[in-house]
Parts: sequence; structure tokens; C-alpha cells
Amino acid sequence: METTHEPADPIAKGVLATAKQSWHDLFIFQQRVVVTNSLGETTTEWARPVPLRNPISLLAQLSARDWLFFLVGFAAWTADAFDFHALSIQQVKLAEYYGTSKTEISTAITLTLLLRSVGAAFFGLAGDRWGRKWPMVFNMIVLGALQIATIYSRTFSEFLAVRSLFGLFMGGVYGNAIAMALENSPVDARGLMSGILQQGYAFGYVCAACANLGVGGSDNSWKTVFWIAAGLSIGVGIVRCFFPESKQFLEARKAGKAQATPSALWAETKMMLAQEWKMWIYCVILMTWFNFYSHTSQDSYTTFMLTQKELDNSGASRASILMKVGACVGGTILGYTSQWFGRRRTIIVAAIMSGFIIPAWILPEGERGLSVSGFFLQFFVQGAWGVIPIHLNELSPPAYRSSFPGLTYQLGNMISSPSTQIVSAIAESHFVTSKSGKRVDAYGPTMGIATAIIATGIVITTAFGPEKRGREFEKTLPAGMNVVREGGKTVDANDDLERGEKGQAGEVEDAGHSSLDK
Repeated sequence: METTHEPADPIAKGVLATAKQSWHDLFIFQQRVVVTNSLGETTTEWARPVPLRNPISLLAQLSARDWLFFLVGFAAWTADAFDFHALSIQQVKLAEYYGTSKTEISTAITLTLLLRSVGAAFFGLAGDRWGRKWPMVFNMIVLGALQIATIYSRTFSEFLAVRSLFGLFMGGVYGNAIAMALENSPVDARGLMSGILQQGYAFGYVCAACANLGVGGSDNSWKTVFWIAAGLSIGVGIVRCFFPESKQFLEARKAGKAQATPSALWAETKMMLAQEWKMWIYCVILMTWFNFYSHTSQDSYTTFMLTQKELDNSGASRASILMKVGACVGGTILGYTSQWFGRRRTIIVAAIMSGFIIPAWILPEGERGLSVSGFFLQFFVQGAWGVIPIHLNELSPPAYRSSFPGLTYQLGNMISSPSTQIVSAIAESHFVTSKSGKRVDAYGPTMGIATAIIATGIVITTAFGPEKRGREFEKTLPAGMNVVREGGKTVDANDDLERGEKGQAGEVEDAGHSSLDK
């Protein structure tokens, strides 16, 4: 961001005032930011976004070490997505294997999503407290072991129990992965890197769909896909063992001169919750909409093509792969443009465009038409998602860049956890006539109507929400090291880093602060 030195009204306080100001700022291409001078005095100014730079030059800003952290985070997120979609794209096979309905199989998806918030809280706080490395290593290896346990589940009850435990550990991946990947990226490159990183989820889906295509359509072939998933997760965990801790985390801990005590961590966490609870609720609501958005538009799409559109396993898998290729392309492009166009504007435009494409998404009959429309729908669905990693990082309290994004994301997942089950239950209770004249489950209309409602919710929620594009968070100490006790009170200690003194507000991490070229 570049300052214009033009004064602006202060950052609004309160829910209604913030919503009103956010709506007004949506139509102003400049961004309202708070600038802090060397004396700790703050003023609010307008800043203009720096024009988009050549993406190759942005990628070149990352050092070899930066790339290392980014690729490990991307690999962890990809393996996490493969693990999840190994089940979601094989619901028909699993229903036949366990002798139950597709709606019952979708219960496993619901349980997985429901318990991810527990893992996000535990592993997120561990990442903020002890670093990104070892919590991720433990997380990924246990995930692989649980994939193997799924293969050996003899009954449907055992299967549900293992998938519930799997959800708990799966929840810990996202926060540490995006914190490690993005906190080491240069500020100008974060929009682009956020878009690429988020597409680890889509890439994991593509890999799972390719594996599903390769193993064929027999009842037992699903086990091979789970073996591959287990190998990927354990492999990422082992590889992470051989690479160092995040540079940002190490430098911050070194600057603090000591590790935080449990009491200090708890004191700072309580202070953060007291100050940021409104932001917390907003991010959970936003992530609820977004998780409904992705799960409703993708988890049952393979089932929709197999049942309502009567494609074979190979055709449905190929269409699913092309659909997620569109997601990878859209997320990367729109994440990149959000650095200039704005996080909220990018999300809103992408959601509106996805709504326009819904009829073309569910009406085609052949593999080619479904592949093309699926490509473009997911281009915009995951295009909006491509903004989310960096948007959540910028909205997060700086010391909680692992736990805050991870937990708000997974709480949104928990609330939206019945999405696949709801779609399956409604679709299987209503019927449409297929091209061959058969009465089949109404997956197409159900997904179309639900996606339109969800896209509208995302537009409204984002339009009235905050944005902190370009926010600095590099100089904040790890959680539990940003407070000190003075006169029996807990106060912010961040100024030890900035000016070598205590008790003075003005750290650039306060609400609305941004990195400016002055």
C-alpha cells in the first residue's frame, strides 16, 4: 500500500458503525489505514493499492528458505484435502461395501467436519506457543495412521468411530500450514501466494479423483485410495522433520528472550478474546458460509454425475478432475488480483459470478458439458476461497496467526458439517427424470438452490465486514510473550520490540494498521 497522506475518518468502533463504514469503503478504491509514527502517535489516512506486479517478479521475491516453508505448507494442506476427499468422492463405493445408503455414508463426512474445530484449537495453540514444526509432524503422522485404521474398519460403526477421530486430527493442519507458508512470504506477494496455497485443497481433490479413476469402480477399490492417502500424510510428516522451524517464529521468540509461561499464555489469550471476540464471531460466520459454499458445490457432485446424469465411474472422475483444475486456476488468479483489487471486492465478485453459472452447472447431460460448467463454477468458488488464507491472517490477532485462522475456519466447518448430509437427504427424498427416462435422486436442483443461497450469504457478509489488506504482523512475539504485569494489571508488551520500552500503545498490529511506503 502507498500512503496518499490524505486524512480519513478514524476506523469505526462497534458492529453497526463498522458495517456502515465497511459498506461505504467497498466503493472507494483506496483503503483506510492507521499510521503510527515513531512517537507512537496514530493518524488515519487513505492509502492506494500498489499496481499489480508481474507474478514472476513476485515469485522471485521469495528466497529459497521462503519457498521451502511455502511448499511444505502447501504439501500438508494438499495431503489434508486428499485425506478428506478420499471419502467424499467414493460415497457410492462405500455405501455398497457397508451395505448402507449414501446418506448414511455422508454421516462420516458430517462427523469429520464436526470434530475438526477441536483439533484446530489444540494444534493451533500448540503452533502459536511452541512453533509450527512439531505439532504439524505429529498431526500428519497420526492422520496417516487413521487412514490405515479406516481401511481395517470391519463394521460401519467402526468406520464412523475412526472417521470421527480422524476429523479431530485433521482440524489441526490448516492453521499451522497457512501460518508457516504465508508468514514467511514478502508482503507484496501474499495475495498471489495465498491463492496458490488455498488451491492445495483443490489439488488434493484432483489427486484423490485421479486415484479413484486409476483404481476402477469395484467395491473394494476404495481401500487403495486410502492407502495412498495414508502414505501422503505420513510422508509429509516425515519430510517436515528434516526442515527447520519457521524463521518468523524463531526470530520473534529470540526477540522475546524467553519462552512464555502457561500463565502468561492464558493471560494473553484472555486479553485477546476480550478485545477480539466480535472479530472472532464475524470470521466464524464468514467461514460457515464459505464451508457450506465448497462442500455443497463439490462433495456430492460426483454422486450427482453418477446417479442423475448416469455417467460411469471413469466419466464422473474425469469431470471431477477438470472441475478442480478450474478451482486451482481460479484460486490462484483471484488470490493474486486481490492484492490490488481488494480482498472483499474479489470475494464478492467471485460469489456473484458463481451464482450466474449455476444453471449451466447442473443442466448439461454429457461428460463434456458437465466438465466445462464444473470448471467455471469452481473457478469462481475456489477463486473466492483463494483470498481466504491471507484475509484470515490479516484479520487475526498477530500472535495467534495459527490458532485464530485455524479455529475460525474449523468452527465454520463444524457448523456447516451437515451440508453433505442435508444435500443427500433432500436429494434422495425428491426425484427428477433422467435422460434415460428413469426417476432418480434430485441432486442437481438441490445443489443449485443451496449454492445460490450460500453465494448470496457470502456477498452480504463480506460487504459489511472488515478488511486489513497489507497488515504487518512480522514483529509480534509468540503467544504468551506480548503481555507484562504492571501494577497488578496485564498490559501489552509489544513495544519492547519497537522502541525498547513498555506500556505504550501504537504497535502497527492494532485494528486497521497497514504496511505503507511513506
